[in-house]
Amino acid sequence: MFEQLENAPPDAILGLTEIFKKDPNPDKINLGVGVYKDASGATPILDTVKEAENRLLEEEHSKSYLSIEGSPEYGRCVQELLFGAEHEAIAHCRAATAQTPGGTAALRVAGEFIKHAKPGAAIWMSKPTWANHGTVFSAAGLELREYPYYNAETKSLDFSAMLNALRKIPSGDVVLLHACCHNPTGVDPDLDEWHALAEVASERGWTPLIDFAYQGFADGLEEDAQGLLRMVTPGCELLICSSFSKNFGLYNERVGALTVVGAAESGTQKALGHIKRRIRASYSNPPSHGGAIVTTILSTPELRARWIDEVTAMRDRINGMRTLFVETLKAKGVKQDFSFITEQRGMFSFSGLNDEQVQTLRDKYAIYIVGGGRINVAGMTEHNMERLCQAIAEVL
Repeated sequence: MFEQLENAPPDAILGLTEIFKKDPNPDKINLGVGVYKDASGATPILDTVKEAENRLLEEEHSKSYLSIEGSPEYGRCVQELLFGAEHEAIAHCRAATAQTPGGTAALRVAGEFIKHAKPGAAIWMSKPTWANHGTVFSAAGLELREYPYYNAETKSLDFSAMLNALRKIPSGDVVLLHACCHNPTGVDPDLDEWHALAEVASERGWTPLIDFAYQGFADGLEEDAQGLLRMVTPGCELLICSSFSKNFGLYNERVGALTVVGAAESGTQKALGHIKRRIRASYSNPPSHGGAIVTTILSTPELRARWIDEVTAMRDRINGMRTLFVETLKAKGVKQDFSFITEQRGMFSFSGLNDEQVQTLRDKYAIYIVGGGRINVAGMTEHNMERLCQAIAEVL
């Protein structure tokens, strides 16, 4: 069975990290995988996470299974973070949340649910999108389609082309949208454009699937949810996949959620029942620890306030690295205009570097960037900026 297999291709992002780890160059730089780094180049544990863990160690009294959909308290906290505590979707019980092992599991469960609920539905993804989106949804059995998103010449959102394409999507299909900090481009719709997207979804009858992996990393926790809130109107149906790897720094705890919003409570509960069946056939029920950390922080006013400050500090640092990157490139004599990078949001930027330049940076300078030129800005530091920008200047 095994010997006849062909070698599996490495993952485009995590496979790059494996190559990076084997590189003996002491000055190597990893700008591939989406992990936040502080000024020292380390991925820190947030102070609020440490304190929440200490409380859990003192108060925890059982390691018994969670329910299939996870902790009800966790689900409540997730919904309040997404919508606000007073939102009508919560008040009218139109929202239900399942705790998942990371945002990736939320996407996979959503894909399997869509395949069951609407067997012939295709899922439409932005061009480009996160490299793993297609892999996850293809594995769930969905037909993959693309809609235009990014204009490489203007380094901006091509909203007219995007909207025209979405106006032609058949009723019953699903459209994947990034709530904020679009991965890989760092370019998001503005609020007026989100309103137009909501109108098209309602008119055409396709279902939005919102990937919300970076809440708080664009403009703020509440600000980053405004596009989503434009979509969550009375009578709508949609799915939301959340990840808390980045904004809580819980990368290896795998903390995510799948939230379903129905037109009415009855439809929501039916959908949740089928989502639970997909979960039961996969990982059965979610791990507890990471979700308990999130619940503890979000339900404790003092911890929540400190956590918001920590998210703000991470966001400010990333934006600072964007500015320093552009300034340093200019100081190195680079004539190409990279100012668009300061206008993008989140951890990633589409640098404009081509695959040949990316390969040269890897082979000659031990600088690791994903094919297509996506750069993890959160991996830049004051310490590695000079070497990074000098190498890019030479490659250009």
